[in-house]
Amino acid sequence: MAKSPVVSVERKGDVAWVTINNPPVNATSAAVRQGLADAVGAIKGARVAVLRCAGKTFVAGGDMSEFDAPPVEPHLPDVVQMIEDSEVPFIACMHGTVLGGGFEIAMACAWRIAASGTRFGLPEVNVGLIPGAGGTQRIPRLVGMEAAIDMACRGEILTAETLLGLGGLDLVAEQPEAAVEAFAAELPQRPVPVSQRSLTSFAPDLIEVSRAELLKRSKGQQSPLENLTALGWATEPFADALPKERVRHLALRQGAESRALRHAFFAERSVSKPSLIRGVTPRDISRIAVVGGGLMGAGIAAAALNGGFSVTLIEQNAEAAAAAFGRVKGLLEGAAKRGKLTEAQMQSRLSAFRAVDSYADARDAQLAIEAVFEDISVKQQVFAELARHMDTNAILATNTSYLDPNQIFAGIDSPARCIGLHFFSPAHVMKLLEIVHTGYSDPEVIATGFAFGKKLGKVAVLSGICDGFIGNRMLAAYRREADYLLADGALPYQVDQAMRDFGMPMGPYELQDLTGLQISWANRKRNAATRPPDERYVSVADQLCEMERFGQRSGKGWYSYDDGDRTPIRDTQVEALIEANSAEHGITRRAFASTEISSRLMAVLANEGALIIEEGIAENAMAVDMVQIHGYGFPRWRGGPMNYRDEIGAQLSREIMETVASESPGSWRIARQTTSP
Repeated sequence: MAKSPVVSVERKGDVAWVTINNPPVNATSAAVRQGLADAVGAIKGARVAVLRCAGKTFVAGGDMSEFDAPPVEPHLPDVVQMIEDSEVPFIACMHGTVLGGGFEIAMACAWRIAASGTRFGLPEVNVGLIPGAGGTQRIPRLVGMEAAIDMACRGEILTAETLLGLGGLDLVAEQPEAAVEAFAAELPQRPVPVSQRSLTSFAPDLIEVSRAELLKRSKGQQSPLENLTALGWATEPFADALPKERVRHLALRQGAESRALRHAFFAERSVSKPSLIRGVTPRDISRIAVVGGGLMGAGIAAAALNGGFSVTLIEQNAEAAAAAFGRVKGLLEGAAKRGKLTEAQMQSRLSAFRAVDSYADARDAQLAIEAVFEDISVKQQVFAELARHMDTNAILATNTSYLDPNQIFAGIDSPARCIGLHFFSPAHVMKLLEIVHTGYSDPEVIATGFAFGKKLGKVAVLSGICDGFIGNRMLAAYRREADYLLADGALPYQVDQAMRDFGMPMGPYELQDLTGLQISWANRKRNAATRPPDERYVSVADQLCEMERFGQRSGKGWYSYDDGDRTPIRDTQVEALIEANSAEHGITRRAFASTEISSRLMAVLANEGALIIEEGIAENAMAVDMVQIHGYGFPRWRGGPMNYRDEIGAQLSREIMETVASESPGSWRIARQTTSP
């Protein structure tokens, strides 16, 4: 046979070693598939074949760069079947991750041996797909239907030890290749191929109970339900079900959901490497200081401790420092109770943490982050103190949500070391981190911010300076149009329901009640003097704040709440206030369909995102989409507002925006951009 550049075959006595070497993750590209097909022929005459991978992992999935093109032969289901049908039985020797097509290949092998700690999954659900090479048909036959649902429908990843307990592996070993050699020397009788095994019995209502749970959990995403349907085909003969799985897999590849989820997958990787820092080496930092021990500061400190950093938290006095220490300790203890940390890990983090009341204790920190009140004078005082005690090369970062960092850093020596690190609350949970370029920030400092975010497990996105940066600027536009909808005829529960139906975890008014109305109220008052005189302004939210209806914490906001219950309850007083506001401005209220509400709000988000790109605040549409997905709960399966705009058609989105603008003259600026860059 012709030698494959990515698959090699080596004979050691009567054992054939088949090695895939397709870095970085040995994906099942066309070259790998062809190499495996050729290898099945090349091993003839051997007693057994061992399938292994070079590098850090076994096959970790398919090559998604091929998914938008017509399938190229040999197709993966055919290659998998060739391995299962081979006269020479295969042993899968696995390490790293065994995902998607890699797990489908492994299930076709006669035996499976894995290194301790190897992780297994069928994560196609996360990119809007079902497996396409027998995964949904072999997995329930291998480990049972209940575990199959967890893996295929919920995207759960199993360790080698767990999979062994389910009967999916023959052996787990610290040195898998040595274990394979010993296993091959005393080869047991070849087992029945997985595809031909009987499906073990499962609870009669398992499928329907799972369907109801997935329907509630998926919030509009269809791929979990698609996977459940495909798993149900495992009750049929394998030869009948396999073609059905393949046809559905290929159809889903072309669907909007899969395109959106693949867009999100690639966008997460793209935004971590903005053009400004390509080729720039970040600083190696290990010690940080956090100023402010409230909910945000404590969350940042906990996130940094979990990222392996030594943290000094600075508060105004000893009493406040002690309270801050308790908050951070409580967050770590909560993680330990949930099984996220071992007791030893928690103690290790606490040993790297101290809460103090003196800025002098920040002198050895390489990075300082302020997390104090959104008051520019307070923040300026913080950085004046930090600059007085820290090295002149140390990085200074503000966590401001809206204020101009250049005003905050005014008068600080070496402004190139200053950046914004805007965490989202709760900071130890939320994945988004906006890294704000002041215009003076050194690329090395920005690169260090990205490296810091990566260690914290964040999705970091570069932003320029504008009011609210990327995320909160878009949120302000979103809320403004929602308020216009209220003034023109909608009610809060209708707007919220429309956005939940769209796939958002909650609507704008439920969200305001959760986070607190006073934050945005303060920002509106701050911007009142510079608000364009012709811009339409709806004052209902201000009136609620004046009535001390600040949201859930005060027991009432846009909705009312029973004691100890966060379930929103429609409030006739609020609805009457909205209707009175419409009457005061001579507005004849009208009904809005749910889809009209969501389409208008999506058009506004996409338009604001396009303006942000035009102005150079965000580098591209992917940056905008990642901010919305990871900071605001935008449904990942829709890919973000810019991807959604492109999916429905940029022209249609623009036409909706033009309608929105025409109904509120002087209130909106329409972006020039019609397609994603």
